[in-house]
Amino acid sequence: MTDDKTKGPASYFPSIEKKYGKPIAEWKALVRAARPAKHMELVALLNEQHGMGHGHANAIVAHTLAEDGA
Repeated sequence: MTDDKTKGPASYFPSIEKKYGKPIAEWKALVRAARPAKHMELVALLNEQHGMGHGHANAIVAHTLAEDGA
């Protein structure tokens, strides 16, 4: 039997979409548009401008930066 459970930052994505009402692709686009800001600056942007909690913001930023090889 295999373990298909999502791990890491992506494990937060369903609850982020449900709580904040936007698909992850939109949040990632916001992060990418704010680059070359640093990781914690991007987390603060999501927190302060969009009311996102630290853990959710950090998950989106970490996953986006990892995808982009940053």
